[in-house]
Amino acid sequence: MNRHRARSGRLAASLVLTLMCLYFLLPIYWLVVASTKDNSGLFAGSSGSLWFDSRFHLFDNLSALVSYDDGIYLRWLGNSLLYAFAGGVGATAIAVLAGYGLAKFDFRGRGFASAVLLGSITIPLTALVIPTFVLLSSAGLINTVWAVILPSCLSPIGVFLMRVYVQDSVPNEIIESARVDGAGEWRILLRVALPLLRPAVVTVLLLSAVGTWNNFFLPLAVLTSPELLPVTVGLQGWQTQSAGAASAGGQLWSLITTGSLVSIVPLVIAFLSLQRFWRGGLALGAIK
Repeated sequence: MNRHRARSGRLAASLVLTLMCLYFLLPIYWLVVASTKDNSGLFAGSSGSLWFDSRFHLFDNLSALVSYDDGIYLRWLGNSLLYAFAGGVGATAIAVLAGYGLAKFDFRGRGFASAVLLGSITIPLTALVIPTFVLLSSAGLINTVWAVILPSCLSPIGVFLMRVYVQDSVPNEIIESARVDGAGEWRILLRVALPLLRPAVVTVLLLSAVGTWNNFFLPLAVLTSPELLPVTVGLQGWQTQSAGAASAGGQLWSLITTGSLVSIVPLVIAFLSLQRFWRGGLALGAIK
């Protein structure tokens, strides 16, 4: 009876997981299929929207994508890589320093700082765009790369996650032993604590980089030059252009779908290349 119940539970769990995988993979599958079609195949194809046409236009779409408007898409893609890399590294560095300080140092105002941190997590990022715009405008940073990079370096959720992980993964005894041996605070952070924080560092880095890569409202508000736009805002501009001009739409819709597919490739590569650090962190925890 128990064996039958356990088998039924595993079957139900497998079914739920399979349905969830299909739910999340279906949009990606549609994007791959749509990227292989021209405009006529997208809107009037005989094979339907979830299957390939008899003609394969992916390479033609890629060629048109990188050559359209003097290759502006490649510029947008490079901008997104710059913003995501700089914002992710900056947010991770600040999260490590702030999280470690809040977790391991007892100072006046620590409780108030923790309360402010928790409160800032609940504020939607879109609600901060206008104050951020005013602040950047007063500093003369509007329509520069710093208008996107500097706000992206602040990640309250990253600081919170790092603080929680430091509390659970870095014993106070190790820090005290290092201090007794004469190590300074910076050396303790870099040589003792940071190796133990590798899974958390990778997690915050990915969350921050993906958040910056997918950020739409902030670049839309602070950037006006087409050469500085990230790929998210650039593709939205093409979409608006296609919706407003039927003659341009015949060319741009296939470029939009192909550009959307290309834009997720760096994120997939980042997750696949960094997942080994999560496995390493889990193994380290098991050994402890």
